[in-house]
Amino acid sequence: MPQTPAGSSPRDRTREDVFLHIQSAGHLTRARIVELSGLSRSTVNHAVTRLLADERVTETQAEGGGPGSGSGRPAAVLRVVPRDGGAPVAAIDFGHNHINVALGDSLGRPVAEERVELDVDLRAVEAIDRAVGLLGGLRGSLGVDRLGAVVAGVPGPLDTASGLVRSPTILSSWVGLAPRKELEQRLGVPVHAENDALLGAYGELHLGVGRRYTDFLYVKVSHGIGAGIVVGGLPYRGALGYAGEIGHTQLPGHTEMCRCGNRGCLETVVSVSALAAQIAHTHPGVVSGPRFLPQVDDPVTERILDGAGRTLGGVLASFCNLLNPSALIVGGELGTTSTGAFVAGVATAVRQHAQPAIAAGLVILPAGLGTRAELLGALRLATTLVPH
Repeated sequence: MPQTPAGSSPRDRTREDVFLHIQSAGHLTRARIVELSGLSRSTVNHAVTRLLADERVTETQAEGGGPGSGSGRPAAVLRVVPRDGGAPVAAIDFGHNHINVALGDSLGRPVAEERVELDVDLRAVEAIDRAVGLLGGLRGSLGVDRLGAVVAGVPGPLDTASGLVRSPTILSSWVGLAPRKELEQRLGVPVHAENDALLGAYGELHLGVGRRYTDFLYVKVSHGIGAGIVVGGLPYRGALGYAGEIGHTQLPGHTEMCRCGNRGCLETVVSVSALAAQIAHTHPGVVSGPRFLPQVDDPVTERILDGAGRTLGGVLASFCNLLNPSALIVGGELGTTSTGAFVAGVATAVRQHAQPAIAAGLVILPAGLGTRAELLGALRLATTLVPH
């Protein structure tokens, strides 16, 4: 997050904190800022008055009621005023088998994207160099001379204190690397590295279906499985930054070998490669591969996807019992399959295995941003890192 100058007053620091809440969310009511920041209503009102006077935010009447509107009247909504010539931002989404990069405007809205397939897990330095090259190509084509900030998503655990990739089994060629430092050296701009599932949760929180909830669990189901946790409207990383590493939860009765060295991990049974192999086996002649899910829509495929969803849902039920979220949002390639069978299977198992009271109040739905949740979340987060 940007730092406030050491000589600034407490009121100045409070004003910047309020501004960052508005900028991060896209739009907020005053009452919601009070709830998120813990500041008093009078303090928030004073900060907002200053921001309005400086023309850094606008306040307009929203349609319909809203939190803090009172008596069902429409709430006044605060938004950041777009800056003329504001510095654009960039995002990098490192998947296990792809790199996706994007440029966004000063408000984090995407203006250009490019994606390539690459074995990211085993070729860390090449992946970083390739991402920098892709961004350079986009910047050259659009005439972008400078970037305000870059956010990169990494499909594995990042130590929040050191910025290092620590797990030797999940991203073997990345161990000991600090993605933020590697990218900053190459790009010459501020970079923030984050777990990819947490970025997906951040994207859904501010731009997708998560906007309606302050407490939810986002699960990215792709070539690996990871979760992003949102508590009280804020991402939760855990003590060391490893919260949400659920892909290596062991399943009783399964003996499939996992890259982590154990057998029967969740991602060996529920992943794009595992389900692609099942669909290919039951559909001779169908074009398939370990990196993508064949586009087949028939009862056999629905049964495979539903069964995989039920397996995942059985695991997620325990996490829902622990966290009691308002919503469970399923993203990644499997979470956004066109048939909907996978998410339906997740919902069936969660409602069967979670505590009835928790299941009754739980909304289960696919990610609103689809497979772009991580990339769009990274762009939005990047806007909060640009000094104002």
